[in-house]
Amino acid sequence: MGRLFGTDGVRGLANAELSVELALRIAGAAASVLALSERGAPRPTAVVGRDPRASGEMLEAAVTAGLTAAGVDVISVGVLPTPAVAYLTGAYEASLGVMISASHNPMPDNGIKIFAAGGHKLDDESEDRIEAAIADHDLIPRPTGAGIGRVRVAADAAERYLAQLARGNSHRLDGLTVVVDCANGAASVVGPKAYRAAGATVIEIYADPDGLNINDGCGSTHLDVLQAAVVEHGADLGLAHDGDADRCLAVDATGAIVDGDAIMTVLALAMRDSGELVDNTLVATVMSNLGLHIAMREAGIEVRTTAVGDRYVLEELRNGSYSLGGEQSGHVVLPSFGTTGDGVLTGLRLMGRMAETSKTLAELAAVMVTLPQVLVNVKVSDKAAVATAPSVLAAVAEAEQILGEAGRVLLRPSGTEQLVRVMVEAAEIEVARKLAADLAGHVASV
Repeated sequence: MGRLFGTDGVRGLANAELSVELALRIAGAAASVLALSERGAPRPTAVVGRDPRASGEMLEAAVTAGLTAAGVDVISVGVLPTPAVAYLTGAYEASLGVMISASHNPMPDNGIKIFAAGGHKLDDESEDRIEAAIADHDLIPRPTGAGIGRVRVAADAAERYLAQLARGNSHRLDGLTVVVDCANGAASVVGPKAYRAAGATVIEIYADPDGLNINDGCGSTHLDVLQAAVVEHGADLGLAHDGDADRCLAVDATGAIVDGDAIMTVLALAMRDSGELVDNTLVATVMSNLGLHIAMREAGIEVRTTAVGDRYVLEELRNGSYSLGGEQSGHVVLPSFGTTGDGVLTGLRLMGRMAETSKTLAELAAVMVTLPQVLVNVKVSDKAAVATAPSVLAAVAEAEQILGEAGRVLLRPSGTEQLVRVMVEAAEIEVARKLAADLAGHVASV
């Protein structure tokens, strides 16, 4: 069996790859690794939450059974965003947290995300130990009698999370009108509540989850309806979350998209001005547009670059004690207020900058000029061999020489398929297309 954990937990087609039996074993294994090593301590607890997709009900029952069977008490927080479960894991002083969600994936998929004590994402070593416990059932304890875990429902979970969001909000939002696309997901209730509590006038769309409609033509991966709604209502901006609300993308008053790179640019400048940006440093992934790097360099802000995946952004943030990081996809992390990307907090902070400066989102985002980007996926037989092939390295060097400081090249093997992703950014789209096509040809020929 290949590695079970991907870049963000375990994910697959619910009741097929991600079965009830597997969920039960994952939960028991996570309990044995993260919660049961402190012998003689009070009985450990785990926070369990989910997004609204139908299979989440089934998988929540399996995860709860796996945890309690291993002797862990469960605090059920119901339907809440992923960052809420991460925060509550720390707030309730739990040994671990479990979020059942497939994020922006279609409804038939689901996933299991696990947080360590304090609400932190797992490192590779912890994931490897959990996988070993899944494979060896003898590593998972099976207490009886009073040793079996108990379950309680946390009546104050949403209110605790909303209070935390309020603490992270930078300014009142009175006078701002926002259209919020909740993706029929986990933020359908708490997202609009948080924005209204801060003073904004909120028009919510896709905020009526029925278990089957999550991410269905809506949310952060389908912005067209939000764009039209912002213009129709004459709103100041639009915000789009994904199914578990750890992402936020935006739309300005004209309907133009403001992606994660532009959002990070706006927030980095705001935090620099307020003295919150530690070491004047922003953490981003290799997929962030060169325009972000140029804007930050002109603003005197250093950009630390990581591999793709918010877990790597989080690692760099923790290693350097930095205060802002994120991804082009809309995962934005503010470590002072959360241990993972939080789409609702991102929306609050973005609107807070608008309120503080009395500028439109378009004016704020104009600081960053996005360079044209071309991405080509090339099927290969051995993605590792391609990365070191002399002909490919020579072609990359030649393309980089042509681009100079006005562009860049990135070749990245897929994490799940035999693909190499060829990305080229240039000042002119035709230059990017030509160089990307040439490089894709070299990759395909290896």
